[in-house]
Amino acid sequence: MLIPLIRIGNSKGIRLPKAVIEQAGLEDQIDLEVRDGKVILSSARPARAGWEAAAQACHDSGHDDLADWDGVLNDFEGSWE
Repeated sequence: MLIPLIRIGNSKGIRLPKAVIEQAGLEDQIDLEVRDGKVILSSARPARAGWEAAAQACHDSGHDDLADWDGVLNDFEGSWE
């Protein structure tokens, strides 16, 4: 899809079609990154977004038993002194 660069004051910008915004799940803020000569726009989700719901789903399904970690060695214990 080709879209024009438009003038916005001393800068330039683009207008994204509503369908593109909806398909990409973009909201009020987006993350912009330039990589290998390409501009990449992605949804700016907060760090750890969805973790609470995932933890609750894990608990509800009974997969939150800490006994699963029994026997796992901690190679770093005591190294932070």
